[in-house]
Amino acid sequence: MDRAVLVILGPTATGKSVVGIEVALRIGGEVISADSRAFFSGLDIATAKPTAAERAGIPHHLIDRVPIDGEYDAMAFRRDVERLILQIEGRGRVPIVVGGGTLYLGAILRGIFEGPAKDEAFRRGLEGVPTEELHRRLSDLDPKGSRSIHPHDRMRIVRALEVYEATGRPIGEWQREARPLPYDFAVFGLKRDRDDHRRAIASRVEGMLRAGLVEEISRLRDGGLLRPGTQAFRTIGVGPVLSYLEGELDGEGLKEGIVRQTWALVRRQIAWFKRERNVTWIDVTGRSAGEVASEIIRRWERSV
Repeated sequence: MDRAVLVILGPTATGKSVVGIEVALRIGGEVISADSRAFFSGLDIATAKPTAAERAGIPHHLIDRVPIDGEYDAMAFRRDVERLILQIEGRGRVPIVVGGGTLYLGAILRGIFEGPAKDEAFRRGLEGVPTEELHRRLSDLDPKGSRSIHPHDRMRIVRALEVYEATGRPIGEWQREARPLPYDFAVFGLKRDRDDHRRAIASRVEGMLRAGLVEEISRLRDGGLLRPGTQAFRTIGVGPVLSYLEGELDGEGLKEGIVRQTWALVRRQIAWFKRERNVTWIDVTGRSAGEVASEIIRRWERSV
C-alpha cells in the first residue's frame, strides 16, 4: 500500500459518519462501518445510520450486515474488514473504517483470538445472575482482566467467564497473544468539549424522537423482530422506548432516559479510547464536517 488505511473513530455524537462521508467524497474512498448496532437491519433511527441521501455516491459496507434478530461478533467483523480492504484497494479506492464500536475496532487495531465457541448451556446457566455478581465472579478469577471490563458490560463479562470456563485461562492472556490486522492504519479520533458534547447528545435524541424512534421500535417489537436476548435489543434507546410504550415513562422521562444511556456509553467509549495508542485526536467543537475532513486528509497525506 502507498498509504495507510484510514480509521475515523470516537465516541457517539461526534459526527464521525458525516466526516467519514466527506473524506470519502474527496479522496475516492469507501466507508466500512464500525458501528456496533448499524450492523443490524431495521433499527435505522435508533442507530442514527447515514440516510440513503447521505450515502449517495459513497459505497458503505457492513451497514445492515445481519438481520435484526441475528448475531455478529468481532471475529466476523475482522474477517469482513480484511476482505473489504483488499476489495476496495483492488478497485483503486481508499478503505475508510468509521465508527465507535470499541469491541470491533479492537479486533482490527489490537487483535483478537478466535477462542472457544459460544457455550449456550453455560450462558443459560448465567441468565438469572445479576451482572454485578458476574463481574465479582470474574474479579475473583481474573482480578487484572476484570478491571478492563465495565461492571455493567454483561456481554463482555459473560464472554470472559465463558472463555475461562472452557480454557482455564483468563481472556486477557489470550488477547495479549492476538495480533492486529497486518495493515498500516492511520487512526483519527474525533472529540468535542464536554458541555458541547452533552448538547449534541440532547439534540441528537430530540431529532431521533421527531424522526419516529418510538414508532420504529414499536413496529419492530410488534412484528416479533426486536426480542429480549438479542444483540439488537441492547441498542441504546430501546429500553426507555419500551418503558414509554408501557406507560412507565412520560415524554420527558423518555428523552432523559435515552440521553442518560447515551452519555453512559460515551463515557465507556472514552475510557477505551484513552488506552488506544497512535490516535491523532481532532477537536470538532464548533467546526464543520468539511473543516474536520480537510484536517484529516492533510494529516493522512503526510503519512505517505
